[in-house]
This record gives sequence, C-alpha cells and structure tokens, in this order.
Amino acid sequence: MYNILTLNKISKAGLSRLGDNYNVADSVENPDAVLVRSASMHDMELPSSLLAIARAGAGVNNIPLDKCTEHGIVVFNTPGANANAVKELVLSALFLSSRKIVEGIEWAKTLKDNADAAKLVEKGKSQFVGPEIKGKTLGVIGLGAIGILVANAAVSLGMNVLGYDPFISVDAAWGLSPKVKHVVSLNDIFENSDYITLHVPLTPETKGVIGKENIAKMKDGVRILNFARGDLADNEAVLSAVADGKIAKYITDFAAPELLDVENVIVTPHLGASTPESEDNCAKMAADEIKDYLENGNIKNSVTLPAVSMVRGTGTRICVIHKNVPNMISAVTTALAGANIENMQSKSRKEYAYTILDVTGDFDVTAIEAIDGVIKVRVIK
Repeated sequence: MYNILTLNKISKAGLSRLGDNYNVADSVENPDAVLVRSASMHDMELPSSLLAIARAGAGVNNIPLDKCTEHGIVVFNTPGANANAVKELVLSALFLSSRKIVEGIEWAKTLKDNADAAKLVEKGKSQFVGPEIKGKTLGVIGLGAIGILVANAAVSLGMNVLGYDPFISVDAAWGLSPKVKHVVSLNDIFENSDYITLHVPLTPETKGVIGKENIAKMKDGVRILNFARGDLADNEAVLSAVADGKIAKYITDFAAPELLDVENVIVTPHLGASTPESEDNCAKMAADEIKDYLENGNIKNSVTLPAVSMVRGTGTRICVIHKNVPNMISAVTTALAGANIENMQSKSRKEYAYTILDVTGDFDVTAIEAIDGVIKVRVIK
C-alpha cells in the first residue's frame, strides 16, 4: 500500500487512476508521494519516507527543488496538460488586445437605465475602434507545448507568424505549422511583430526580456501578451511604454498592484489553466507519473532528474539516484557482483544521474548505498 499526501484539491479524474493499492488523503503519515497544485512546500518538513512530488501543473516555484534533489526526492510536473486551456485564453487576449472589447463593455454598463442607450451606443462606439488581426504579424517567443498551439492557431486565423525558440525539440518541431517562420534572433521578433506573445520559462536569461532596451526595438503600437510568467516583463518599462503609446496594449495573467486599473493594460486573475478539462488533464498526468515511479522506478517529466524508463523484465529492479561523477556505474555494477544484470539504463542531468537495473540472483543493497555519491537506492520487487 502506497501513501499519497494531497496538499490541494486534486481532480478525481486523476486520483482514480492510482487504484486500490493507494491510500490518498490530505493527511497521511509517512507519505510515499505528494500531489500538489499551488500550495507552497518551501517551509514544509520533508518526511524521510517521501520518494516523489508531482505538481499538477507546469510551474514548480512552490517546491524546494534543491532540497528535494539533495534528499533523492524526484519532482515531476505536467508539461502540456494545460496547454489547450492556456492557448484558448491567449487567443481571447489576442482579440482583446486589438479590439477595445473590455473598454466597450465597461462603457456600455454606464448606460444602464438610460432610455436612449441604443442611440448613445451608435454615437459612442467609434471610440472603441480597433484593428483586425488578419494579415498582421504575431511574434511567438517560446515554441513549447503552448507556444506551438498558439502559433498554429494564429496561422489558421490568417496571421503571419514568427516563432523564436533556440531550444525547440524535435517533437515540437514536427508539430509546428510549416507556415510559421522560425527566426534565429529575438530581434527579428521585436522589430517585425505587431503582436508579441510570451511562452518561455522564467530564468535569469529570460527575466525582464520585455524591458526598456527591447521595447525600444519594437514597432510603435505593438501589443504584448504575457501568459507565461509575470517577471518576464519589467512592469516599470512596460507602463512607461504604454503611457507614451509605444505599447498599444499589454495583457497579462499575472496581477501586480502597479498594473491594475491602468488604461490600455488588462490583467486577468491567473486564469490560464482554470478550466475543468485542464485540471483533469494535469491530475491524470501527475497521478500517472507518481504511479509509474513508485511501481516501476520510471521517470518522465521530472524537473530535477533525467527521463529514464525501462520495461520491467525478470527479477528485481534497483533504482539508484546518484551524483554524476566518473566511475559511478562501474562502482554500482561491482557492488552487484553476485547478481546477474539483465538490463540497465542510466542517464545524467547536470550534477545528478539516475540508473535503473533489473537483476536476478543475490545482492547486497547496502553495498550500493555505501558508494560515495549515491543519494538514494530503491529496490522494487
């Protein structure tokens, strides 16, 4: 029986995939795994029993990644599970940024109980004129699961689409419409786009990418959408550019006090993944990741360790989380000298690595645990 601790309400569509061999509750002792959405774990004492954490979503800033890695706790996320939900919100923002729909709705409310409302609407609607998106150029920064969906949808809407992603995967490239022009420089996006949408993770390199210097390279009247991470934009620089008309509209899913109730800035309350379908998809993926790791030792979509999966063979499975140092594999196999290794896979990711071995015969697991650089050893029978 595996104990699963839930720190948020997790969709039943996901929990039902775990099966009868799982005890799932929001209060369990000695949890083998944690399922979490937005709850912060930074001040949480991590129990010695904890093997894995699965975040039902893409961002993992609420999880102490370094601490988890040091203790051999695998951290999973669910990339792509909410991609369609975010794509749909981005497309709606694309229209809101172009046509003054929000402003028009708010103005129309002021006509309530006015007998001449219909006439006043006809006279006043000219103040809400905005351009069509067809034939305009959209720059997509980041061609991951969400960026590709947005780019392809924009092509279908008749836009010219530029895509930038120096790290685009082969699988992602296969899914990208051939009508999307893949550019090799961010400057190509800034200088040529009428609309820009952000779909990259927050890193030291991407923080403030929408800042004073890059805004100066953009077309006058550019419209910018940020549904990725708030700190990708320098709010002070954005507000200055909005005030002088350089940026015609800024729409973000990340509230900050200085952005609220500002003309030509629209803030949505972090609605990107707020659909029942998205919550179900994230929960299903998170549950599947946890189950496969606990039962088989397989890792997919970990943000801390490499992806390693191997079909279960005969014998016992040994899973080793270790430092990525020379001669580690040799040391592990030497420690298993009394057993027969039927199959093995090992991959590294920066300072850490993960090795799976299926073995038959006798072995002493303490011999592996004693190897310098080994962090955690699991034996799955």
